[in-house]
Amino acid sequence: MMTIGKYSFGIGDRFAHEGVNQLKALLKVEQEYGVHFVPVWNKSNREHTIVGTVPMETREEADAAVAALGYKDQYFVDADHINLNNVDKFIDACDFFTIDVADYIGKEGSLEERFLPAIKEAGKIYRHICEKKGEGNFVTEVSMDEVDVAQTPEELRYILREIAREGIPAQTIAPKFTGRFNKGVDYQGDLAQFEKEFEEDLQVINECIKEYGLPENLKLSIHSGSDKFSIYPIMGKLLKKYDRGIHIKTAGTTWLEEIIGLSVADADALALAKKIYRQALGRMDELTVPYATVIDVHVDELPDPDEVDKWDADKFARALRHNESDPLYNPSMRQLLHVSFKIAAELKDEYIPALEKHADVIGKQIADNLGERHVKILFNK
Repeated sequence: MMTIGKYSFGIGDRFAHEGVNQLKALLKVEQEYGVHFVPVWNKSNREHTIVGTVPMETREEADAAVAALGYKDQYFVDADHINLNNVDKFIDACDFFTIDVADYIGKEGSLEERFLPAIKEAGKIYRHICEKKGEGNFVTEVSMDEVDVAQTPEELRYILREIAREGIPAQTIAPKFTGRFNKGVDYQGDLAQFEKEFEEDLQVINECIKEYGLPENLKLSIHSGSDKFSIYPIMGKLLKKYDRGIHIKTAGTTWLEEIIGLSVADADALALAKKIYRQALGRMDELTVPYATVIDVHVDELPDPDEVDKWDADKFARALRHNESDPLYNPSMRQLLHVSFKIAAELKDEYIPALEKHADVIGKQIADNLGERHVKILFNK
């Protein structure tokens, strides 16, 4: 069976330009701290649809980054949040499949009534992928995080037991945790409660591996894991305590770092970033509704675009950069731009050349954000 390493990071980006910079960041952490993170390039069907790309372009980005850096270890391309309606377009390009069955979880009834339909659907999707790719030729994740209520230890135990009975060799599992995992900003919730739930989930995983014969490397997967700085040290401490791995998806933050990089690159690039913000503000409902469950944008906190046009590069970048100690940091503006990559896609004749022109400036933003501000703090470095 194809198995994924102990620690893995879901990377990737909306416009397939930052693969080398992301891989450089992971390799720098490994060189400095001796901790290897398997890169997993991921992009969901929704993101492909919005940007106008296809999964094979993500594969090409990953392969190109690996070749450019002479990387010899394992890496994957993730079909992120797929279902039976869209999985086929990912078959050839991907070797990691995030099977999303949250929509099949019931809100009432017994454990069987609430969760068994979701597990049966996961089994159906898993077997469909097997028919296309062959058993053992991909990594399987089961995702149940996009629901309203966190699963209890009893519920997670039931889910894992039924996953085993269904014959799904899940190597990662994405449960729901209490609190908000909003796009592009820190975890919103009770840190003590998160720590309790995360530890209980690790305990359940350890027990279920022994009891139900699930893969030995089964690990938790954290979705919308980018920018959740307050929970990283908690997770790192508990992963060490229970000797378990982790998979963290962080692709979304890359696009924001591109915008920050553009804003400080030169006057024309700053003007483009301001143009994207102005259009985003004018189309806010269109852009935010699909992400309503994972953003909290407060309209009264969004600066007027005429005022933003007067900002210098430093002020624009500081408003977007995730630094809660900076009085200029604006989480509502950051979240709005997080879901506004559709505008950049529409402006691709301006946006892509700008990315390429300022690749060095943007690349430093990308690498520092992923390596210094994400991966290292997982182990309190």
